[in-house]
Amino acid sequence: MSIKRDILWRIYLAFFIVGVAGLAVIVQAGRIQTVEGEYWRNLADSTTLSYVPIDAERGNILSSDGRLLATSLPFFEVRFDINTDALTDEIFNANRKELAKKMSGYFGDKSVIEYENFLIKARKSGQRYVLIRKDVTYPQLQVMKTWPIFELGRYQGGFMAIQHNKRVMPFRMLAHRTIGYTRDDIKPVGLEGFFDDELAGVRGKRLMQKIAGGAWIPVNDENEISSENGKDILTTLDVNLQDVVETSLLDAVTKHGAAYGTAILMEVETGKIKAIANVGKTKDSYWENFNYAIGEATEPGSTMKLASALALLEDGYVSLNDSIDLELGAKVFHDKTMRDSEKHNLRNVTVKHAFEVSSNVAFSKLIDKYYGHQPEKYIEHLQKFGLHELTGVEIKGEAVPYIKDPSSNHWSGISLPWMAVGYEWRLTPLQILTFYNAIANGGYVVKPYLVDQIQKNGKTITKFKPEISKRQICSDKSLKQVQQMLEGVVLNGTGDHLVSKNYAFAGKTGTAQIVKSGRYEKVYQASFAGYFPAENPKYSCIVVINSPSNGIFYGGWVAGPVFREIADKVYAMSFDMHPNVNTLHDFMAEKIPFLKPGYKPDALEVYKSLGVKCETETDALWVSYQRRLNDIELTEKLMNEKQVPDVQGMGLKDALYLLENYGLTVQVKGKGRVRQQSLTPGSIATKGQTITIELS
Repeated sequence: MSIKRDILWRIYLAFFIVGVAGLAVIVQAGRIQTVEGEYWRNLADSTTLSYVPIDAERGNILSSDGRLLATSLPFFEVRFDINTDALTDEIFNANRKELAKKMSGYFGDKSVIEYENFLIKARKSGQRYVLIRKDVTYPQLQVMKTWPIFELGRYQGGFMAIQHNKRVMPFRMLAHRTIGYTRDDIKPVGLEGFFDDELAGVRGKRLMQKIAGGAWIPVNDENEISSENGKDILTTLDVNLQDVVETSLLDAVTKHGAAYGTAILMEVETGKIKAIANVGKTKDSYWENFNYAIGEATEPGSTMKLASALALLEDGYVSLNDSIDLELGAKVFHDKTMRDSEKHNLRNVTVKHAFEVSSNVAFSKLIDKYYGHQPEKYIEHLQKFGLHELTGVEIKGEAVPYIKDPSSNHWSGISLPWMAVGYEWRLTPLQILTFYNAIANGGYVVKPYLVDQIQKNGKTITKFKPEISKRQICSDKSLKQVQQMLEGVVLNGTGDHLVSKNYAFAGKTGTAQIVKSGRYEKVYQASFAGYFPAENPKYSCIVVINSPSNGIFYGGWVAGPVFREIADKVYAMSFDMHPNVNTLHDFMAEKIPFLKPGYKPDALEVYKSLGVKCETETDALWVSYQRRLNDIELTEKLMNEKQVPDVQGMGLKDALYLLENYGLTVQVKGKGRVRQQSLTPGSIATKGQTITIELS
């Protein structure tokens, strides 16, 4: 019995010992996790080494003249290894207050005492790699490197600057959506996304150490594998033209309270997109929030009467002078009425004039009459015009064009009449512009493009050339006829208020109702597409403004003025579009230019640049001019420092210089040359006396 008790006692004792030991392990584990956890976690972090990818410096996106549209700027995360072995207590204590003063004065967010206490606490607690500042610019970094302790560098003073690059757009909203961006976990946008591989370069590797808080710091430079910088993209965009297009569009969209607007300016011959603007309504204002020009396909409306007219002319069904009954602006097709956008009393007009006034009734009747029994033939024309194809522009997300087909389950008896005037099919503004550009370019489709070159270290490694179709979309005869129709819209039709006295342009207005919740509502999209100058087209352009809400919605009055404003400004900036003037030789043979009295060195420089022979024997600085048969003679303009000078006929610059040198106070009225002066020339000049000069 005593043996059994002894065995049981030993078993109980064993269980007790095991239980106590287990409890001790649990207690110790808890103590390590709670009391010493921070220490051990920091130790684990401090011993974690890994090769971390180094992003290459991303390439620049440039305008056609080399100005930066998007670039990467260096920013730095500044850390302080406040317990580095080389930083002794003596050095730290002698400089900490002065360092705190520098930090407080430069950052301005804490007092000197607060910064000094921050440094003392970090050093006493044994911290390493203390974060001082994020997103420090390069100039700021250079200032910080001069501060006490920091000036000792990384190994002696613990100063560390970890570089990262940020993408910036110097022109802000200008072509913002077209330039685009790449961000983590977000679908890449614009040229940044399309050319990401070229811009990104090749990543390198750097040995990094993980520190408390999850941050990584470089160990040294010896184990670094250098990255290869990205290539640069030289675009076709012209900053000056982009500014013109974007400003004109933004003003109109704001004025009409529209949901969004887009405008594109393209070179007719090459397809180079010189400007592309997209302005959408945000909560408080407008911004480039979506690329409507490329990504938004809508029913184009009357701008596509051009395609219907071209199909009819190509098949010989109509000529420009044929008569068509507009039926006072209303026509019933099956159970639905087609109406012209504005009420009128017109009946029989020519096909050309029906196009000019944008009659829906006319073109619905014509297309239904000639293609109602063969709708496939009409669709084939649209395909021949390239309207079913993507443009292939270098932006991801181009909307696919849609043209309803007779095989569709939704095809009905009214499909063709409505397609005739731009409904029941969808196109993007760029796809529409590509069609209009073909009309301006002799009937040849040109591929629109945005990138001219890919460069590496300033040298071209890839050059993109215009891509022009080898086949005309129509005959020369039909082409000339539709060109006349487009010019007629501006001269005699819905765009007659847009006529310019300086140059001719051609185009078509569009006003389309917008479908909402499956129904057409009284919400509209206004557009104008065309090209200029009409006789020798250099640029094609389209303007689309969606949902104008201030009572005006017709394309000719909402989008048309934007087109005209863009064309005016582009024309003014493009001297090669202006008519030729007489050559210098012809000009001189007819008339030698004559300058106003003024400063002799300026006169000599002007006449020299014009190639005009100029004779003078006077040493005077102020001269008058006498025109002779083949040259100009300069003669002294008599001056007396005590008398009021005669400045009549002078320019303002010379007149001010002379009068103020005589001590007179000058008041100026008008613009141009001096027509008259209030003080009589030759009268006594009194310093401080006021003289008024009138210019004209």
